[in-house]
Order: sequence, then C-alpha cells, then structure tokens
Amino acid sequence: MNEVTSEWVSKAEEDFHSADALLHTVEIPLASTASFHCQQCAEKYLKAFLQDHAVRFERKHDMLPLLDLCVQIDKGFEKLEADLKSLERYAVAIRYPGASASVEVAESAFDAAERVRKFIRKKLGVK
Repeated sequence: MNEVTSEWVSKAEEDFHSADALLHTVEIPLASTASFHCQQCAEKYLKAFLQDHAVRFERKHDMLPLLDLCVQIDKGFEKLEADLKSLERYAVAIRYPGASASVEVAESAFDAAERVRKFIRKKLGVK
C-alpha cells in the first residue's frame, strides 16, 4: 500500500472510531454526528482503494460515482451499492438544521460503514 493510500485509510479509521465513540461510549449518543462519520468512513475507504489503484477521482461526497470507478477495477464492489446508497444521505444535509438521525438509524449507518470498511480493508490487505 502506498503512503497516500495509507493516509486515506488512517482518515477513514478516525471516522470509524469517532462514530463508534459517539454511539457507544457517551451517555447520550450523538446519532447525527455519528451518521456523518459513518458516511465519511465509507467514502474515504473508497478513495483509499482508488488511490491504491492510481485512479483519479473528484473530491466530492458522491459515493456512487466512486463505486462505479471501483467496480471497473473489481466487480465485487457491486455488493456495496445498497450500503453506500444508505450512507450517502449523511454526507452533507445531516450536519445542518432540518435533518437528524435517530440512534436506530445511526446504528444502521454504523453497520453499513462497518461492512464497507471490512470489505475494502480486505481488498487492500489491511488486517
């Protein structure tokens, strides 16, 4: 894994552990913020995979175009589509008034991020 890919993985891990902490180690779970970090984790793992394969991508929060690029490299990524679609809604709007997530929704986002994380870590050879 190259150095920039490793940086993407580190950033993705920060988001994953932030979401975990915000949901599971505080007295009152911070569901909306945790959901945002779940989306960020998945997005950064997609970008890590693309970086590792020297594929250029835009620095936007749209994950489905990133998924399409990953699928061009490895058709196995198609299995992530449902999880990525569910996470995409937490990229921007969730951080502003008018949108929020319940703890149940945030737990579902966490599970989706965990599946994406596990899949891509395996593809990158990260334990």
